[in-house]
Amino acid sequence: MIKTPVVDYRKFRLSRLNQPEYSHLKLLGGWIGYFILYFLTENFIPAERFHEVRCPLDDLIPFNEYFLIAYCFWYALIVISLGYFLLYDIDSFKRLQIYIIITQAVAMVIYIIWPSVQYLRPEVFPRDNFLTDLARFIYAFDTPTGVCPSLHVAYSMGIASAWLKYRPASGRWKCFVAIAVVIICISTAFVKQHSVVDIAAAIPLGLLAEVLVYGKSYWLPRFRKRPGV
Repeated sequence: MIKTPVVDYRKFRLSRLNQPEYSHLKLLGGWIGYFILYFLTENFIPAERFHEVRCPLDDLIPFNEYFLIAYCFWYALIVISLGYFLLYDIDSFKRLQIYIIITQAVAMVIYIIWPSVQYLRPEVFPRDNFLTDLARFIYAFDTPTGVCPSLHVAYSMGIASAWLKYRPASGRWKCFVAIAVVIICISTAFVKQHSVVDIAAAIPLGLLAEVLVYGKSYWLPRFRKRPGV
């Protein structure tokens, strides 16, 4: 049985953006701001300002193109999550999108104040197949700058948090998302898009967004004792 969306977006017009029924769509504007800042940080920060991010563990992790499947699934997971909540749970959509905006804003401030770069990408791939061709394509348009903290990891934490808190979601789906997010985070190191340092730095960023988004209004009622207990 197909669920009915909580909002009929077929009636949406830009002139109705400020109406309560559609005002949550303004949060999507955060992506516009992010892409503008992404373009600026990618093209206007002098090369001499970048700081290399690397740790000994990075050299022990081999490039493995099969992790590109999980790495690229991240894009679909963002669309699926925001799209589903946009249709069926506006509060979850708002919280997840605000979470993403917070991580984007903080990360961009860090990228500007402390520009980062990694030189972990292999010069020669160990194999030649569709996935290594995909890796070449990703490397071509996604420069190795602005990497610490990893937004790939920070977003994934937010997506997992949103789904695990969503009561109507089945246990199987929550388990799938949790496992997928862990593999996605690991994949960033195996496809040499991020250092382990970037992954570690994303954890406090995600926790900060978690506190700001869910905070007292979400957590305190769950820790309070029920009357008569």
